Amino acid sequence: MGLIGTVTEENYYNGSQTFIADGSTSTFTLTFETLPTASQVRVYVNNSEITTFSISGATLTISSTLSANDVIKVELLDKTFGSYQYTSIKDIVDNFMIAYVGDGKLIDHVAKSDIVFHAKRGLQEFSYDILKTVKLQEVELGPSLSIPMPQDYVNYVKVCYIDSSGIRRIIYPTRLTTNPTEPLVQDENYNYVFDSAGNAVEGSSITEERYKAFDTKNISGDLSSEDSLYLSTNDYLRSDFGQRYGATPETTQINGFFTINERTGSFSFSSDLSGKVIVLEYISDGLGTDAEMKVNKMAEEALYKHIAYNVLATKRNISEFIVRRYQKERRAALRNAKIRLSNLKISELSQVMRNKSKQIKH
Repeated sequence: MGLIGTVTEENYYNGSQTFIADGSTSTFTLTFETLPTASQVRVYVNNSEITTFSISGATLTISSTLSANDVIKVELLDKTFGSYQYTSIKDIVDNFMIAYVGDGKLIDHVAKSDIVFHAKRGLQEFSYDILKTVKLQEVELGPSLSIPMPQDYVNYVKVCYIDSSGIRRIIYPTRLTTNPTEPLVQDENYNYVFDSAGNAVEGSSITEERYKAFDTKNISGDLSSEDSLYLSTNDYLRSDFGQRYGATPETTQINGFFTINERTGSFSFSSDLSGKVIVLEYISDGLGTDAEMKVNKMAEEALYKHIAYNVLATKRNISEFIVRRYQKERRAALRNAKIRLSNLKISELSQVMRNKSKQIKH
């Protein structure tokens, strides 16, 4: 388990580390929490950047000649904060082996690879419900009206665009159209076209091409400039302004629509969103990179119980009451972790609930 004392405040807040050369050595020991590579740092000698250095593990070696009292500064290119709230998957596995595995302990023997498997599988399950590994990707929507799914995409949470004031406007999925998974090519007699291997040839989707040209004002109830001019000169119609008889609430909004295209692995948007800045909020499984494989300390105990239960449930000659006991402990630990990570603050709830007595005017 990492402790605050192993990383200096300079390492944490400035993302840097300073050494004073003694004139006899050109190697220095780095104490960053996550040891960087040479491409992840800049090195300065007396405030002048140098490139004649190498990093191997925690050892920094400077090739150029150093004099006594030279100031060497190592600066991270990417500074990260808040890492203390997490425990790495490596520490989880090592801690479990120490606390649960061995003579006289719950599990007498188990392969470390089994522990790693159950730890990663538990982290994956936690990411869907408890830890909620949510990422936000910001992109500008081009003329193609589609953006690819992120590399570690599992499911979306929310899709919105950012207006000129920086406020997000929620974009809703639509059931008005669809994205065919097999847009088959036909000849002039409407027969399917096959390739040399006898497989049906697929082409571009007619449905998607027509939807790109669709004007969402036809279904959203939004007023055109001509409608607004007509209302401004007609007292009778102005009295009914804002009333849309027969409009469908599902489509009566002006933020646009999106669909998920499983064939191309992308999100497709309505034409009125072209050129907008889209923010895609999505869930990952927490296993995309080594840096992501960590668990919040409030859920650390739950992951230990998850590993213990799954190891016991897959071993032979384990009493059923022991398996049931750890199944219940796992369930209780998961519930506690979910309550802790819900992050409910009484002061924030009170501020929101003050609206409950606010009168709604029609």
